[in-house]
Amino acid sequence: MSDAMLSKVRKLLAQAEDPACTPAESAAFTAKATELIARYGVDRALLAARDPATDPVGDRVVEVVAPYARDKAGLLAAVADPLRCRCVRRREGTGFAMHLFGFASDLERVELLFTSLLVQAAHGLAGVKVPAGAHVAAFRRSWLAGFAQVVGVRLGAAEAGAVAEAGAPSMALVLADRSDRVRHRVAEVYPRLRTAAPRRLAGGGFGPGAEAGRRAELGGLGVATAPGARPGITG
Repeated sequence: MSDAMLSKVRKLLAQAEDPACTPAESAAFTAKATELIARYGVDRALLAARDPATDPVGDRVVEVVAPYARDKAGLLAAVADPLRCRCVRRREGTGFAMHLFGFASDLERVELLFTSLLVQAAHGLAGVKVPAGAHVAAFRRSWLAGFAQVVGVRLGAAEAGAVAEAGAPSMALVLADRSDRVRHRVAEVYPRLRTAAPRRLAGGGFGPGAEAGRRAELGGLGVATAPGARPGITG
């Protein structure tokens, strides 16, 4: 990601994260940061269509650790899918090794966004009050599910908006080709891949988690850590 783009998004996120910022102001800063990172993805896709060497298909592994490892893995999948990446979940100790596949620019966006959203989710969970009598772990798992679902929807909308704004007649074909190439790479590495069964969550935190997801900063560059770093949610 260019230094100029990185600087703009970081400034917007710093403003959105300022405690003195009103919810409306924070939402405005967040929307602009999200727009910039989505536009970056479209620009890189168009550039790679002309010069494939600028944005090759690749993969990387992101470690997702306990507690709530399965829920964090769900958040990563919710971020990866709208950004045109695919992830394969592999059990590793008490957590998971999430094998991500995608174009280099999209993998960069996914990892940066996920790192930021993990921190935001941790802050959100620390600030939410678990109702009296509720099972704490079940409430937090459902909270994270709500957070992830809304974040995924918002990212999908931002990506669609950036594609529409680009106005390139060939954009749909470019993105379809990129998606096909990513799926082909996954199939090469995991020829017998199976889809996991959907989870059933009993906690009552989905609604509060969804509301936190609506407020989440999606510029994704507020916290940038090296691969293998482990920001987390404590239980």
